[in-house]
Amino acid sequence: MALFTDIPETLTTSPFLLEGPVGPIEAVWDLPPAGSAEPAAIALCCHPHPLFGGSMTNKVIHTVARSCAAAGAVTLRFNFRGVGRSAGSHDHGNGEASDIEYLAVILRRRWPGLPLWLSGFSFGAWVSLTAASVIAPARLISVAPPVGRWDFSKIKAPACPWLIVQGDRDEIVDAAAVTAWVEGLRSGATLVHLAEAEHFFHGQLIELRTIVSDFLAPAVI
Repeated sequence: MALFTDIPETLTTSPFLLEGPVGPIEAVWDLPPAGSAEPAAIALCCHPHPLFGGSMTNKVIHTVARSCAAAGAVTLRFNFRGVGRSAGSHDHGNGEASDIEYLAVILRRRWPGLPLWLSGFSFGAWVSLTAASVIAPARLISVAPPVGRWDFSKIKAPACPWLIVQGDRDEIVDAAAVTAWVEGLRSGATLVHLAEAEHFFHGQLIELRTIVSDFLAPAVI
């Protein structure tokens, strides 16, 4: 697997290694449909908890990434430090936020002027929210943010359009706690409750993809 010190000129959908803050970061592209015009945006997608099997191949964040790509964004999924071929070890969100901030910088350097969309699922939602104040994304997507499991007290509502998707039958994240947290922020976020959905959206990934796609559609008009 090739190691790149910067984003290569030619993008493929095969996993690759990109030099990061503590060594290589394993990543993969989800690309806009073949024949599309210039990208409408760049997108960065963050996977769930590494210590519980979370990686860039997780089906929920893969679904979100495919939605971003279908909307016209050059989309990067990656493994947090210590996952797969990514160097380093789990850092309880601190180093992981640094990984996100680093990747946002090099994406913007490769495609200056394009809006950056940031998304995350579960642990990835929390870490991407902590990084959002630094990155200032143009759109933010949080799927099943783990309110009550991680420290959300310092997280501020982003200034950009923000979608939160929460399953009503989530066995890991308390849906009521997510609602109360969002209402307390007075953010104007779009909170969508998906009826009967569990944490990993078993059998409802198509519905999740539709929700994300509908949220992104106005961004590419």
